[in-house]
Amino acid sequence: MAKKVIVLMAEGFEEVEAITPVDYLRRAGIDVSMVSISESLDVTSARGIQVKAAFTLSALAKEGKLSPKLWDGVVVPGGLPCADNLAASSETGFFLKEMAAAGKLVSAICAAPARVLAPLGILVGKNFTCYPGEEEKALTLSTCAGAIFKEDRVVRDGNIITSRGAGSAGEFSIEIIAWLLSKEEAKSIAAKVLLNI
Repeated sequence: MAKKVIVLMAEGFEEVEAITPVDYLRRAGIDVSMVSISESLDVTSARGIQVKAAFTLSALAKEGKLSPKLWDGVVVPGGLPCADNLAASSETGFFLKEMAAAGKLVSAICAAPARVLAPLGILVGKNFTCYPGEEEKALTLSTCAGAIFKEDRVVRDGNIITSRGAGSAGEFSIEIIAWLLSKEEAKSIAAKVLLNI
């Protein structure tokens, strides 16, 4: 059965950081669902591109379809105000904490590791990366105790994958595929899209 991943969509998302994982993961045969955290399926990016999500987070919750047992991973795009909108959503926070606690993949890019994962305690004791400068605020949080910031483009620590920004979205997506499937499958997808890793 195909692995199942949610990409959380909020107003102001960074286009490359949201769509690249959807594209690459689907190429690898992963079942990817774009899920809006608002009540609307229509979500507008930081640069005014509108996409239609497959589901809303609240609809999945009402239908009992947000259990970590039903999902293998979650992708948290960055961009502003996307990261702040995600951080302000209690439903999003609850789902992310449940996924992390269940050992499922939690991946975040750009401002999202610092603004979304760090306040939830998901980065405690973890190596992570994020958009330059965002780590300064994250590392002062008590919910980020023992976390170690790395300048690498992609950092994987257990079931947590973080990345720096739009320019590293391809590598981020390939690392997600490696975690969910295998390094071989990840290398195959990277070769097919001409990504030099």
